[in-house]
Amino acid sequence: MTTVDFITELFCRVDDELHDVPKHSQANLYPSEVVTLALLFALKGVGNRAFYRWLTRDYLALFPQLPERTRLFRLFNTHRRWTTRFMAQPTLIGLIDTYGIELLHPRREGRSVQQIGKKGLSNKRWIVGGKLCFVLNHVGLIVDWAVDTANVYDGTAFQAVVERNVENMALFADEGFVKQDWHPDNLKICKRGEWNSRMIVETVLSMLTLVNHFKKVMHRKWAYFKSRLAYTMAMFNVLVQWDGLEIDEEGAVHFHLAPFSL
Repeated sequence: MTTVDFITELFCRVDDELHDVPKHSQANLYPSEVVTLALLFALKGVGNRAFYRWLTRDYLALFPQLPERTRLFRLFNTHRRWTTRFMAQPTLIGLIDTYGIELLHPRREGRSVQQIGKKGLSNKRWIVGGKLCFVLNHVGLIVDWAVDTANVYDGTAFQAVVERNVENMALFADEGFVKQDWHPDNLKICKRGEWNSRMIVETVLSMLTLVNHFKKVMHRKWAYFKSRLAYTMAMFNVLVQWDGLEIDEEGAVHFHLAPFSL
């Protein structure tokens, strides 16, 4: 499948999901076009300028009404609410975990008034950035997510994520979600050695890191950082289900993003 074929098919799938979302009378792009472009940005895993150069150099014919760069990324931000339509359905059992995303090298902390991240530990190393909390269903699709700065404690910052999901599924979490006087029903705390389903989490994170360069991103505004996360979560769900989900004899689902790398 060529990149042009892939972009065309991606647009068709997005448009099927957003078929009832009208185009603003003064807009040049349909909402489906904006979301498709934003998913491509999330998949490409590069900065704003590099993505726009790539798009205008090779694929402008697919989006003849493409606005200038800053306008396009403002559209990404205003249309991010539609990404909720691409979130997966909860299942009986789910997983919740967090993931540190570096926005700035620790040595550069405090040098700019525009710094949006905070200093915190991620996988036993210091970063300055944000912390993504995500909920997976039993096959590894993303059901829900939230983000805060990297210095927060999981069991405090992401209580709302837990509480709105334990109503529909039993959630397995690591000890980072332990908090005194907070014991939600259907939240099961597991030590790392006891958590066999951790493999699903690591698979999701490794794909996002290797294909989307997700471990470190560059953003100066929190709203645009959240926008990128929203489209990355949606992009993941769309692509891993591209050819359907096949469950093997052990109940495991094998999926990957590498064939879609741009």
